[in-house]
Amino acid sequence: MLRLLLSCAALCWAGAAMAEAPRGRDLGIPFDGTPGALNAITDVAGVTVGFSTIVEGEGAHAARTGVTAILPRGPETLSKPSFAGWFSLNGNGELTGTTWVEESGFLEGPVMITNTHSVGTVRDATIQWRVAQGGADASGYWWSLPVVGETWDGHLNDINGFHVKPEHAFQALESARGGPVAEGNVGGGTGMICYELKCGTGTSSRVLTAQDGGYTVGVLVQANHGLRDQLTVSGVPVGRELTTPRVWNEETGSIIIVVATDAPLLPHQLKRLARRSSLGLARSGAISGNGSGDIFIAFSTANPEAGTASPPPAAFLANDRMDALFEATVQATDEAIVNALAAGRDMTGVDGHFVPALDHAQLRAILQRHNRLAGATR
Repeated sequence: MLRLLLSCAALCWAGAAMAEAPRGRDLGIPFDGTPGALNAITDVAGVTVGFSTIVEGEGAHAARTGVTAILPRGPETLSKPSFAGWFSLNGNGELTGTTWVEESGFLEGPVMITNTHSVGTVRDATIQWRVAQGGADASGYWWSLPVVGETWDGHLNDINGFHVKPEHAFQALESARGGPVAEGNVGGGTGMICYELKCGTGTSSRVLTAQDGGYTVGVLVQANHGLRDQLTVSGVPVGRELTTPRVWNEETGSIIIVVATDAPLLPHQLKRLARRSSLGLARSGAISGNGSGDIFIAFSTANPEAGTASPPPAAFLANDRMDALFEATVQATDEAIVNALAAGRDMTGVDGHFVPALDHAQLRAILQRHNRLAGATR
């Protein structure tokens, strides 16, 4: 019996493990824009990411799932809310707590991501973790409406076995840190599939020019969407030419996209930014089908005192200065999805279901035929 619980300390942040997961740029894919030093959501100063990855059992009870935690301000996340906005491109999914995000304009804790049937467990565990930190929240009350998103991993994971427990949410939260972010089969992305290939967690970032303010935009996705023929990389419909085995023949799946920036934006402007991630999703070929839960949230790490000071100070950009941020969001979202694919590894899950990883050599050959292969750099 295969039984393995992979912790963030053991896998997600290990340099050796990171080296084993090539990214889109390592494969020579020519992406637009300038990434940050890590090409990750953690290029936005203060943002931390943690994982709990569950790979346990086989056959009918195979667990291939986990939890991802994104903390906008690291250790200060609970004491300093962040301006935020969210958007649903197609609502066959869940992102809890967004009614209050819409009403208040603030994200008052972490963003958690898991599988569809573990949202309640992770939500309640996040409240328990919040209470254990001690002290009331920034508004002076002992209450919490956690933001928890999901995508469905039931093809590879025994989703009704309820393998995600409170301790997995605690592990993701406690292990959150800055620096490189693991991708592919980790955290909430462990059992996820996109474009009928093993996918999961992916991230990317962009840094604006000094003329555009020098701001950073970072994106993290939990990708679990799309059909093979839809897959588009660097403008090339590569999915039509890939020969790896198919998984299904109808539109399925979902994607959660988290956008972070240090640009000073107000909640309605962050909703605009969240919407733009739809265009990055479309670049990768997705159509956002009827059964897809495509839900996005954006937050800003600027204005750290806006949720606690009285009167609250709030600097913000004029709307006509947002175009570069829109472009950065589109570019980083597209690359984050490709990075999730590039890092995915073959997986056999519940009832022996097998999902192949992206064939890197075949992808490079296709891009070469279309004259879209750049020098392989990180």
